[in-house]
Amino acid sequence: MAASTLAEVAKLAGVSLATASRVLNGSARKPGEGIAERVRAAAESLGYVANAQAQALAKSSTGLIGLIVHDIADPYFSAIAQGVQAAARQEHRMVLLATTDGTPAAEKEAVVAFAARRAESIVIAGSRSTRAEDAGANAELAAELDRYCRNGGRVGVLGQPVIGAAETDRYYTVAVPNEELARELALELAADHEGPFVIVGGPEGLATSDERIKGFQRGLSDAGRPTAELLRAPFNRNGGFDAGVGISRKLATAEQPRPCIFAGNDVMAIGVAAAFREHGLKIPRDAALAGFDDIEWLRDFRPALSTVSLPLEELGRLVTLGAISDDVGPATVEGSVALRRSTSSS
Repeated sequence: MAASTLAEVAKLAGVSLATASRVLNGSARKPGEGIAERVRAAAESLGYVANAQAQALAKSSTGLIGLIVHDIADPYFSAIAQGVQAAARQEHRMVLLATTDGTPAAEKEAVVAFAARRAESIVIAGSRSTRAEDAGANAELAAELDRYCRNGGRVGVLGQPVIGAAETDRYYTVAVPNEELARELALELAADHEGPFVIVGGPEGLATSDERIKGFQRGLSDAGRPTAELLRAPFNRNGGFDAGVGISRKLATAEQPRPCIFAGNDVMAIGVAAAFREHGLKIPRDAALAGFDDIEWLRDFRPALSTVSLPLEELGRLVTLGAISDDVGPATVEGSVALRRSTSSS
């Protein structure tokens, strides 16, 4: 059975096509008394379903939020996405998703796509890149976001501000205190661990990782401890695994003090632990291990992983509400150090 058309509804209601469209697509222009009821009754009797694109044009509103993350399979970003979805549902919005592998060039393309689909707001979650080779792409991303805002869009950014973008009342940024929380973690670990420290961080120029590395080194310095050895790897589970292989081999071939390893995020820490298992080493017997983020996967991780706990879903909710409304004030993000079995000395 063919779907009913707007023209058929208009004919049955005895009104013009334009009037039927204004009634059913939610235009701010109101028809005369009784006309709207007549049009809706005709639409119901014919089983007419309104066109979402036509409704958006009539209302000058689509109800769409574009969400840009590095990798939705990463539990850090999936938790944030849950918070974004919760806020969108609360405000009667729908979420479009783009994953970018963390490159500003791919983020710019996502912004272009969302703008073309008339998304009312765009939320960007993920680390900024300060690498020289990304300077041009950063500038293009900033220009595209500025253009989007000038045309009525709103932007919410979780983490570091977009490099070069104009901070206007159409931007809402929720900063994560990565450096300070990493410093607090280092101070607490240094109070209990006597051996050397090793940091497994992301590539240089990945701002989130660099902030956490800087904070952890500062915490060790404040505790009167030597600077940690720094190993860089991809900011994911496989990067942690590869770094863990190198550490495991070093521990197996030489008499070394038991190290404390700080991985720049929890999935890297999980990779380090997997590498240790493959080489017959155990956490915390052969090395203490800590991560950052407190992702949901840690519920099933043994030994329980020491980490910095962030309210990831709440962060997603806050940045989304800020991207939707002018009425949301500045957000204060609080995290906490959670010391667990993985850094125990026994």
